[in-house]
Amino acid sequence: MRETTFVKKNIDKWEKFENLLKKKRPNPDQLANLFIEITDDLAYARTNYPRGKTTAYLNNLAAKVHQSIYRNRREAGSRIISFWLYELPQLFRSVHKEFFYSFLIFFIACLLGALSTAYDDHFARLILGDGYVNMTLRNIENGDPMAVYKGTHQNDMFFSITMNNIRVAFNTFALGLLFSFGTGYFLMVNGFMLGTFQFFFYQKGLLWTSVLSIWIHGTLEISAIIIAGAAGFALGNSILFPRTYSRSVSFRRGAVKGTKIIVGLVPVFIIAGFLESFVTRLTDAPIFLKLLIIGVSAAFIVYYFIIYPIKLDKQAQINPVNYFGMQEKVTEEEKESLV
Repeated sequence: MRETTFVKKNIDKWEKFENLLKKKRPNPDQLANLFIEITDDLAYARTNYPRGKTTAYLNNLAAKVHQSIYRNRREAGSRIISFWLYELPQLFRSVHKEFFYSFLIFFIACLLGALSTAYDDHFARLILGDGYVNMTLRNIENGDPMAVYKGTHQNDMFFSITMNNIRVAFNTFALGLLFSFGTGYFLMVNGFMLGTFQFFFYQKGLLWTSVLSIWIHGTLEISAIIIAGAAGFALGNSILFPRTYSRSVSFRRGAVKGTKIIVGLVPVFIIAGFLESFVTRLTDAPIFLKLLIIGVSAAFIVYYFIIYPIKLDKQAQINPVNYFGMQEKVTEEEKESLV
């Protein structure tokens, strides 16, 4: 293939890659996909046009990625802000489908747990354990059904609950290694527990009391577990469906994506642990305050993990070059001299 023909065939793709590099926060998946193609083109050019301008151009284009990476690393504070404002939402946008499946499995398991409790008086003991059920019954008889949240010192409770929630989220993610089935199983187990728990209190005429208490922290906690399920499905699907990548490369990409999502959930679990340890125990707090905390928590989850990623994605599609700002301009003469 003549060099001019090679350039005309690929110039649009190279320009797309340049536009992506001009963003302050380029989409990592798009960047990786295009970079692989650029390096393939560079290898072809080096073989067929070792002294040509095309080879020099592609070599310079590939080098810009390296420069961009190390320029960003020097801006540690900016990198952290960028992660929370752009990178994590963009990553989560790419697993919205997995998030829907995770939510669906968890929701169905909740319904099955409630239904099973309704038709089997012993099901609650099977799922929640005799010790917990007996303790709750004693608390109900004593007029304080939510006393379980008052039995431990706040600081000790905060540490143990937060670490346990992080462990549950990590296990939910890691079980995606079992071709996504492990994650699905873990979501079902937790869904069964929640559905059983809520219906158990419904049978005792305390559904509203339990909702106003456990969902103070449960809105963030349960949502984060479902999000961890999305990360687990992304990991498992990277093994099952590698697409155009080799299975090992696809697995590494899925593992990195899922790990970043789990890291992003850590502050959510810290806040949930704080609420459970210091606020949920305040059973006499005004109903308005409880509803406010639940509402704000739900609004945050819906906006940050669903609405905001979609908005970022749409804005990037409308103006892919200027939306995130511009880096240094690539000279037009360099491209024109190739054609």
